[in-house]
Amino acid sequence: MKLGFVTSILDACTYEEMIEFASKYGFECVEAACWPQGKAERRYAGVSHIDAGRVLLDDGYASHIMDYAKENNVEISALAYYPNTMDGEPEKRAAAAAHLRDVIRASAKLGVNMVTTFIGRDQTKTVEENLELVKEIWPPLLGLAQEEGVKIAIENCPMLFGPDQWPGGQNLMTTPAIWRRVFSILNSDYLGINYDPSHFVWQMIDPVKPLYEFREKIFHVHYKDIKLYPERLDDCGIMAYPLDFMSPKIPGLGDVDWGRYVSALTDIGYDGYTCIEIEDRAFEGSQEKVEKALILSQRYLRQYV
Repeated sequence: MKLGFVTSILDACTYEEMIEFASKYGFECVEAACWPQGKAERRYAGVSHIDAGRVLLDDGYASHIMDYAKENNVEISALAYYPNTMDGEPEKRAAAAAHLRDVIRASAKLGVNMVTTFIGRDQTKTVEENLELVKEIWPPLLGLAQEEGVKIAIENCPMLFGPDQWPGGQNLMTTPAIWRRVFSILNSDYLGINYDPSHFVWQMIDPVKPLYEFREKIFHVHYKDIKLYPERLDDCGIMAYPLDFMSPKIPGLGDVDWGRYVSALTDIGYDGYTCIEIEDRAFEGSQEKVEKALILSQRYLRQYV
């Protein structure tokens, strides 16, 4: 397994500065943020270390992206873009799908051949209604991915934190039960999972057990931790906004059993990319704190990876 990080946390860095940081501290790969330019709509979104549209139009730029990473001994694990392709507003849905298509094509052109994303969800509709949307929206996107030879790895984050995403959240593929249904609808070797154990912790799901059933669908892996606050949960219950009873933490400071998790990855023979994702508010406010979060996370995880 190769250890890296999701680059969106280094939003103040250029592509070159981000790659240099990864190289300096011995990270082997990066999951490169590829949002549309200037389109930040939420925390950790809107960062663009690689301009997908420019990759498609400018061969010199595309070569520079890959050459600079290679010169610094850093691999690009995936192009990352996490929108809501099934948004309830048709205009937002169309814009998300259009940029995702560019990211897929850019991933193929760069030879990365992996895109990490969400499947999306209309947060006002039921699971069953959203499964019908999957049948409508995703076959063309997967068709393009297959044509370009690019794997699509869906992260299992519910995208449900507070009132803005209430009640259903903005990403459908959140549980093993729903994974089975989506994979039945979209029976493609090019659709898989970007596995993040932290999202299972606050859903009260075993964060390790699904690895064994879905071993063939694990395309990419995240390292992010979650801390549950039992005293808050006792007060508000599981029907509250999730951030009322949990918070994201850097690996080792939350409730994920990382030894058990990485052990399971070795059990299933996973030898791909594994990327630290930083969303810990305790490490925000300055570039120094952000960099410290990545360095501490790497130091902790090196005992396993």
